[in-house]
Amino acid sequence: MILALSMAFVACDQAENETPVEEMRENPLLSEWTTPFGVPPFDLIEDGDYLPAFKTAIAEQKEEIEVITSNTEEASFKNTIEAFELSGSALNKVANVFYSIESANTNDSLKSIAAIMAPELAAHYDDINLNKDLFKRVKVVYDNKASLGLEGEEERLLDETYKNFVRAGVSLEGKEEARLREINGSLAKLSQKFGDNLLEETNNFELHITNEEDLGSFPASLVAVAADEAKSRGYEDGWSITLQRPSINPFLQSTPNRDYRKILFDGYAMRADNDNDNDNKAILSEMASLRVERANLLGFDTHADYVLSNSMAEKPSNVYDFMDKLWGSALDMSKSERDALTEIMHKEGVEGELMGSDWRYYVEKVRAERYNFNEDEMRPYFEFTAVRDGAFMLATKLFGLQFKELKDMPIWHEDQQVFEVLEADGSHLGVLYMDFFARESKRGGAWMNELRMQSNVNGMVNPIVTNNFNFPRPSEGSPSLLSFGEAQTLFHEFGHALHGLFSDVKYASLSGTNVPRDFVEFPSQVMENWMSEPEVLKLYAKHYQTGEIIPDELIKKMNDANAFNSGFATVEYMAAAYLDMAWHTLKDSEIRDARAFELEEMARLGLIDEILPRYRSGYFAHIFSGGYSSGYYSYLWSEVLDADAFQAFKETSIFDQETAARYRTMLSLGGSKPGMELYVDFRGREPQIEPLLIKKGFK
Repeated sequence: MILALSMAFVACDQAENETPVEEMRENPLLSEWTTPFGVPPFDLIEDGDYLPAFKTAIAEQKEEIEVITSNTEEASFKNTIEAFELSGSALNKVANVFYSIESANTNDSLKSIAAIMAPELAAHYDDINLNKDLFKRVKVVYDNKASLGLEGEEERLLDETYKNFVRAGVSLEGKEEARLREINGSLAKLSQKFGDNLLEETNNFELHITNEEDLGSFPASLVAVAADEAKSRGYEDGWSITLQRPSINPFLQSTPNRDYRKILFDGYAMRADNDNDNDNKAILSEMASLRVERANLLGFDTHADYVLSNSMAEKPSNVYDFMDKLWGSALDMSKSERDALTEIMHKEGVEGELMGSDWRYYVEKVRAERYNFNEDEMRPYFEFTAVRDGAFMLATKLFGLQFKELKDMPIWHEDQQVFEVLEADGSHLGVLYMDFFARESKRGGAWMNELRMQSNVNGMVNPIVTNNFNFPRPSEGSPSLLSFGEAQTLFHEFGHALHGLFSDVKYASLSGTNVPRDFVEFPSQVMENWMSEPEVLKLYAKHYQTGEIIPDELIKKMNDANAFNSGFATVEYMAAAYLDMAWHTLKDSEIRDARAFELEEMARLGLIDEILPRYRSGYFAHIFSGGYSSGYYSYLWSEVLDADAFQAFKETSIFDQETAARYRTMLSLGGSKPGMELYVDFRGREPQIEPLLIKKGFK
């Protein structure tokens, strides 16, 4: 299949290995995997295996492409389109393993390999995407498709293959083609460097505390984690607070020490914007410039025009029109929240203006005063294995799935758990890896990977998917207890996993999560609706010590209290989505001052000083080292879909089997149909925005 321009894979030259042939070790990345269900043999793979595996796999795909282009027979769907789809299987296999581990359990060796590979693999895929002889054969098939009698998915594969070659720039010649290759290689290197810098900045910061009073209401389970962190950093006593999500937000909510709140908040907000070796401002500005130049080469006014031409939104004006409908209401709500927080701060005798570093601390004060709610009341009911089992139980009630834990499986880190996923009749569906806890070797956030995509060309290939989190790890005497938001994240990523597991198509490039960016978040976000429903909470939210089912009174308090601060949550998210669009609707390749550009854009929006974008430019990994450039709006776009889709269940029952069957069918088709067509087939109409407005309290 054709690869997006942002993807980076690599081959590199190595000296000949002088080890006698009979003593050479077989590279486990290239051998047939005889492990249970064909999972990667993580226990056998060494860092030194990756570069030679990439070199061999790249050479293999080049040979496969040569076979297609040198074929003297007339181009057909079978010998050109399907043959191209099946090429690169060894390379995909190696890359899926490497990038999954490099993001979740990296080290200096893997970082070095990734840096080498990024431009080299970008060049390899340019060699394919810009191959004129290959495209000639694709075009012959495309021009004759009306007479080929293709089935629906075959026609979709043909259309997508042809379109992707055109979007990749196959029509460019001479200097323009050479410049496109230079840009793609540079972007691959810059993207890798951006992510490496961000990880270093996150890991380098700590706030060491020796006065227990400064911990405030910091949850006991996290106090123990912070004590362990301090010891690991060489302190004899005290607590180390880091910029990892399980540490920073609870501490900002808990500590009465305003100075410490500001130190930690600023440490997070200024990551990769400290004018040091890990600064990302110049990197991201150059990336934005190169993306404009590339878009112009490909016939588009802006990078956003290029990206969105292959999405449900279609063009930047549609994204802006959509977000502008919500921005005013969200901003007004956040201002009301700010006033409430300022009032309670002044009541406590703290003069002056509320600061961004104060926001989370006083949100908890308001929740306690208005709703008699403390978020820490929830943690004992959200022990991480209980929340995991809650997601499993929901999948059982909706779809009949069964989850069987597999012991003694190859894993890439001891924190991982592995499950076989079975249908209601006991037949095998796929394998799910779950990696739960934060560590310095793992990038921030939460995500899903597909180690092996489902396909069914020459027999069924079942999917292998991963969920990755950054939850607080258990400490001595205390399990990992999650906040409401962290529990929500588990359900969210599990929704992505189901999307991959449910896939039932013929071609891997159309399977699972291979859908438009503004559709891909929908199946994950809809799961968040279930997790806080009282009927679902009572399935899994049980006190980790007493076994008590979460009380109705606490559920009501939680849902009422969570309604407060929704303006903040929407505004900080939307500010980042607008920032993404601002960087990528630029029409010239001038290098910007990243900090000044961001400030100007936030001033244009009228963003209040107390709220920062959820991701400032320097650590906006989604758009500068991930695949979300011009697409961060998609979470909100998908919220329209998920609120409307969940309403379909609410109209009957949240466990309605007929609705669940239609929903599963939609997910199973992956990218074999356009996203809106899939949604209309499920819902019977296009999505409506009213359920989202009601959910957010705007209507």
